[in-house]
Amino acid sequence: MSTTTDAIAVALLMTPGAVLGAAALISQRGARADSAAVLQVLAESAAERAARAATTDTAPPDGGEGAPAPVVDAPARLATVHQFPSTRARRAA
Repeated sequence: MSTTTDAIAVALLMTPGAVLGAAALISQRGARADSAAVLQVLAESAAERAARAATTDTAPPDGGEGAPAPVVDAPARLATVHQFPSTRARRAA
């Protein structure tokens, strides 16, 4: 092959990759700023929920009786587990 043919082949094979790579890099430029903004909103939301949980009274607003405490039952019995041998018996062929 000639040098011209090699140059054309390289240009045809490398150009799409270079264009797509540049587009991918441009699209990733703002990803770090977006991630920081999302983390900031999540931190504010978690702080608000923690503050609300710390000040929330368990009694209903009309002054009635609060919700009963959950009863912890004994765990249900599960099926019996049988131990299988971990090695197989070798048979003579």
